Amino acid sequence: MNIVIPMAGRGTRLRPHTLTVPKPLIPIAGKPIVQRLVEDIATVCREKIDKIGFVIDRDFGQNVEDSLQAIANNEGAEAYMYYQDDKLGTGHAILCAQQMLEGNVIVAFADTLFRADFTLDTSQDGIIWVQQVDDPHAFGVVRVDEENVITDFMEKPQEYVSDLAIIGIYYFKDGALLRSELQNLIDKDLRENGEYQLTNALESMKEAGVRFVPGQVEEWLDCGNKNAAVYTNKRYLEYLTDEELIASTVKQKNTVIVPPVYMGDNVVVENSVIGPHVSIGDNTRVKNSIIQNTIIQTNAALNNVNIKNSMIGNFVNFEGKQDDFSVGDYNVLT
Repeated sequence: MNIVIPMAGRGTRLRPHTLTVPKPLIPIAGKPIVQRLVEDIATVCREKIDKIGFVIDRDFGQNVEDSLQAIANNEGAEAYMYYQDDKLGTGHAILCAQQMLEGNVIVAFADTLFRADFTLDTSQDGIIWVQQVDDPHAFGVVRVDEENVITDFMEKPQEYVSDLAIIGIYYFKDGALLRSELQNLIDKDLRENGEYQLTNALESMKEAGVRFVPGQVEEWLDCGNKNAAVYTNKRYLEYLTDEELIASTVKQKNTVIVPPVYMGDNVVVENSVIGPHVSIGDNTRVKNSIIQNTIIQTNAALNNVNIKNSMIGNFVNFEGKQDDFSVGDYNVLT
C-alpha cells in the first residue's frame, strides 16, 4: 500500500502558527497533524504501508523533510518528497507524486483527521471517505444509490442533494488508472476555476466503470483554524490512554491536573491548575497559571497566565495575561 499526502499549502487560516511551521506539523495532543493522520490510516489498513509520498512546498526546508521521513519510518515505510511548485489544484498536487500512483493507493489531504471503526476493504475499486454533516453546502458531497454505490460527485451544492461530505481521504485499487486520468486533465488542460480538480478525474473513472463506495467515519476532525485545532486537540486527548499522556520526565510542584492533559518530555509545572484538555510540548515551563482547553508547543515559558481556548507557539515567553489567545512562535508577551 502506498499513501500520497498533499500538504504544500501555506495554512493561512492557522496563522500566525504556520508562518514558521507548515500546518501539518502543528501538534495535536503532542504529535504533528500529519503523524496523527498516518497513524489513523495505518489503523484501518489491512496491508502494510510500503511508501509514503509527501507533496510539499520546496521552501519547507530540510528540517520538515527530516520530520516527515521520521513519521514514515515509524510506520515501517519509506518516505519520498515531491514538490508542488505551482499550486494548480488537488488533481495537480496528487500527480506531483505520480511515482506513488501504482497498485493500492490511499490519498489523504493533511488538513483533516478522523476516527473510524472499520477495516479498509481493499477489494473495492475505490472508496471515498465521507461524514454526514448538518450543512452540506460548504463541502464536496457524494450521492449514493440503493446499493450504496456512489453515483454523483458535487462540489458545494446550493440545493440539497446529499449530506455525505467528502472528508479528503480516498482509496484506489488501481493507482495507475488514477494517474492516467489525472494526466489526462493536464494534457487536455481540463480546469475548473483555473485548477485541475481530483473530482473531475473521479468522475471520468466512474464513467469508465470504476465502482466507488463511501467509507463512513465516526468523526471528522478539522484542523483548518485555531478554534478547530483546539477542538481536535480536545477530542484526541479524550481518546488517548493514561500511558500516552504524561511523560515520565515531567516535573510537577503544587499543581492540580484536571485530565485529560498531555505533557511532553521535560515539562515543568509549578503552582498551577492545568486542564482539562491541555497539551504542553517538550521543554515548556508553566508557573502560577490556570490553563484550560489549550495547545502549548515546545520550549515555551508561561508565568501568571489565565487562558483557555488558546494556541501558544514554540519558544514563546508569555506572562500576566488573561484571555483567549493565538500566539505564534518566538513571541514575548508581558
